[in-house]
Amino acid sequence: MKAIQLTLLIVLLFCVLRAVAPAQTPHRATHKTLDHPTTIQGYPCAKGHAWFYDDGSLQRCTVTQEIPFGEARIPAGSYIALTHDGAPNLVQMSHDAPILGLTCQGGSFLGPGEGSVVAFYPSGKLKLCFLARDQIVQGVPCAHGGFFASLSGVDPGVAFDESGKLIACRLSKDFGAQHRGERYAPAH
Repeated sequence: MKAIQLTLLIVLLFCVLRAVAPAQTPHRATHKTLDHPTTIQGYPCAKGHAWFYDDGSLQRCTVTQEIPFGEARIPAGSYIALTHDGAPNLVQMSHDAPILGLTCQGGSFLGPGEGSVVAFYPSGKLKLCFLARDQIVQGVPCAHGGFFASLSGVDPGVAFDESGKLIACRLSKDFGAQHRGERYAPAH
């Protein structure tokens, strides 16, 4: 049973890393420094660093105001990343913020573009959130942790399928036959 859990955790970690890593596509990103805040493809990008795909479409920037992003509202100062076709990919929020009734972790001592992420499906539906505190998610007691804890295998984040159903989290307390700290992943 432990071997299966370890294998599932490794698979989930791989999926998380793929969700947060830049896509390995033929589309290269070019860095530009914006001299002043600029609205690009409807996103209010801050003065400073921005990246663009080879066709000139926005790949990532820091936003200057609270905006809708996928099915969430994200705070000003958040670092957004888009897919090549302009769909939400991920966000690193400037501070902890509510998304669909969850308080997702934001902020990082490392600065913009580092730390916990909130990932989205291309449809804009929530895919992954690292909790800012222990929370009940769809009746399940899920634990907080963060992106860096996920690298050690401690926190898989709170993952959802595209319909919005909880598919994984680390338990903050005993739940059913499972114990605090174990990975919750209901059978589909």
